Amino acid sequence: MRLVMVGSGYVGLVSGACFADFGHYVICVDKVPEKIEALSNARIPIFEPGLADLVKNNLNAGRLHFSLDLAGAVKDADAVFVAVGTPARRGDGHADLGYVYAAVEEVAKASTGYTVIVTKSTVPVGTGDEVERIVRSVNPDADIDVVSNPEFLREGAAIADFKRPDRIVIGTESDRASEVMREIYRPLYLNEAPFLRCDRRTSELIKYASNAFLAMKISFINEMADLCEKVGADVQKVAKGIGLDKRIGDKFLHAGPGYGGSCFPKDTLALVKTAQDHETSLSLIEATVTFNDKRKRAMARKVIAACDGNVRGKKVAVLGLTFKPNTDDMREAPSISIIQALQDNGADVFAFDPEGMEAARSHVEGVTYGKGVYDIATDAHALVIVTEWDVFRALDFGRLKQIMASPVIVDLRNVYNEPEVSRFGFRYVGIGR
Repeated sequence: MRLVMVGSGYVGLVSGACFADFGHYVICVDKVPEKIEALSNARIPIFEPGLADLVKNNLNAGRLHFSLDLAGAVKDADAVFVAVGTPARRGDGHADLGYVYAAVEEVAKASTGYTVIVTKSTVPVGTGDEVERIVRSVNPDADIDVVSNPEFLREGAAIADFKRPDRIVIGTESDRASEVMREIYRPLYLNEAPFLRCDRRTSELIKYASNAFLAMKISFINEMADLCEKVGADVQKVAKGIGLDKRIGDKFLHAGPGYGGSCFPKDTLALVKTAQDHETSLSLIEATVTFNDKRKRAMARKVIAACDGNVRGKKVAVLGLTFKPNTDDMREAPSISIIQALQDNGADVFAFDPEGMEAARSHVEGVTYGKGVYDIATDAHALVIVTEWDVFRALDFGRLKQIMASPVIVDLRNVYNEPEVSRFGFRYVGIGR
């Protein structure tokens, strides 16, 4: 089938490349000439494992194309996926749908023949209704159906998530549009990936509800970690004990410095705002948002406490900047608040991340970036593990003991445990233990 991706960012690029790998003819459209030129030459602007090869292979096969010409791409398309950003709107926290509505208007003007417009972007309940209104207003004679098809991609594992999904949600009342969507996803259907067809508003809410529930799960185990520290329990054993219950599961029960990234922070906030607009209380989600915001700076206080209550004039080495491993995404990363709080208390912060240092420069100031772990650890008074990259899982503690000014390890991801680190003469501080 002929597919168009409006927006060549994270979701649009991964989805477009995977659809092309299924055998569809895909055009990814964007408004930034430099981005289109780079992508057309298989230069990928984001770090996602396996994506560069996937794009290159499908470019070479002639199934994947990149273009600035939205009208030309839409003209013969069977389906047009809108995959533009929906950031939190400055001032009130609602999802900013300006990019979505602008894209839909252009698509409606250019559409010829039957076309399915698919909202891939994360959008609040009722957005599909407004999209349909825009289409009818711009092009009353358009033969168009509007479908909600939320994405559930984890950064760092997006290709695997796309090709082996837990579920595929299709929100539409149109049988005709549903058949088009099933044909698009037919390779997955043959692999028995679960399809859930529902109405459009339900589909839109599924995405927000999923992210909010996972965010709550993260905040729950982080609260349990705080209690574990007070009562002398081990949060990792607590997580394992409750995670073995099949009704709960073990995913997202890893205590740490709080959630970040492109989805959870803005989606939980947008869901709260939607509920407020409809005079409904989401007290659990509201508490999750508040707790997560406070937790990030609380992690800085943990570092300060490990340094005998004072980091003024001391060098603190931070391992990991991105909100999770295997991505270069710095959006709402816990490291930002932690570093800023340490700097507010007079610390001299050095940092290393395998992929995120360039992106970090626009989020935090006054940080010295190093070439590796032992580079930034030299003469440091504390080493802080913020992101659990694999490269940080086999540290040479004997070497660190020799080069650090003070033997303090603050492990905000519980990569290690106290006995294996303290035997080298370190003071070890983990989470919830």
